Amino acid sequence: MTAITSPTPPHSQQGWFTRSEAWLDQKGKGAWIAAMVLGFVFFWPIGLALLFYMIWSKRMFNKSCRSRKAWASHGMSAMKPSGNSAFDAYKEDTLRRLEQEQHDFESFMQRLRDAKDKAEFDQFMDERSEMPETAPETDETDRAAKSH
Repeated sequence: MTAITSPTPPHSQQGWFTRSEAWLDQKGKGAWIAAMVLGFVFFWPIGLALLFYMIWSKRMFNKSCRSRKAWASHGMSAMKPSGNSAFDAYKEDTLRRLEQEQHDFESFMQRLRDAKDKAEFDQFMDERSEMPETAPETDETDRAAKSH
């Protein structure tokens, strides 16, 4: 029989840096920024090191320092039934109406693009028909008349 091992070691086996990092992650981005500012106030190389670490680990640019796994399942929760049949029917009707409006709008935009293309093409054809056409025979007769 094999023992199941935990993926994270207990606190006593983790180093102070790992424990501090986990504590700051639990508190959020504000705690990281506060730690960086305090680092600059007390000893500027510590604040600079925290700033570089936050940029390097991409903590500075995430919406939250917490894991993204919690947010990954949140996006699909809108499609799950809530248990309230009246609300679920309303939500389904609203989503269906929004999808229809999106489809109508996209078809309107396509008709608008087609009309604009047709107007531009008609304008091009009108301008082309108004241009005087030069016949090759007139050029040859003009050259013959000039040479004599």
